Amino acid sequence: MKEIISTENAPKAVGAYSQGVSFSGLIFTSGQLPIDPASGELNTGDIASQAEQAMKNVKAVIEKAGLTMDDILKVTILLADIADFAAVNQVYESFFTGNYPARSCFAVKDIPKGAGIEIEAIAGRN
Repeated sequence: MKEIISTENAPKAVGAYSQGVSFSGLIFTSGQLPIDPASGELNTGDIASQAEQAMKNVKAVIEKAGLTMDDILKVTILLADIADFAAVNQVYESFFTGNYPARSCFAVKDIPKGAGIEIEAIAGRN
């Protein structure tokens, strides 16, 4: 049965979607923008600070589901500028202890709210 995951530690949805969904032992996060959940404000700093906020938001949804970052199986990163890949990768690495998940990274034309990054993840329960 599908279970909706919702936490105050990640930004509220800006559209018709849930922060996360659990189904058959898998957790699917919606794309997380670099929005501070406390203020609701978009982080417009450099791409490293945007990546850190987006990853913190992913982490909050995953932890609300009772999992850790080490339970993440797949991550998709959307960038407004592929030249930001190295800076984002450095921040991304700091959220894991090794055994990194599978990952895709794409440059896209536009990201909602004019953000420089959006990150989504799929995690699994053992």
